[in-house]
Amino acid sequence: MPRIVGVDVPNEKPIWIALTYIHGIGQFSARKILTELGIDMNIRAGKLSEEEVTKIAQTIDRDYAVEGQLRRRVSQDILRLKEIGCYRGVRHRKGLPVRGQQTQSNARTRKGKRKTVAGKQSVKEMRG
Repeated sequence: MPRIVGVDVPNEKPIWIALTYIHGIGQFSARKILTELGIDMNIRAGKLSEEEVTKIAQTIDRDYAVEGQLRRRVSQDILRLKEIGCYRGVRHRKGLPVRGQQTQSNARTRKGKRKTVAGKQSVKEMRG
């Protein structure tokens, strides 16, 4: 398995797909990197020479924010939104959907497991 910017990419996949295993590199970026370097996209990741792996790693390091650096930037951006108290920051703080999705009937992914609230008791039940 070739190791590119700290990530083991699978041997058996074509290199343009294998690069997508790196957080921050999608299909478009992977194809762009390979055409820029003149590497065949359909060659299997395990068949790459050390020189080609080094070239790919250098290009990614130079031009892209990936893995830990990208995760850190995203978490800092969310923290900034929370601190300034903007609408999106408040939604992050409350654990609700941030991008305008409805919450009355869906949003279970963000809200978590249902928390049942006891219904109102009628006057008859209270006396009886």
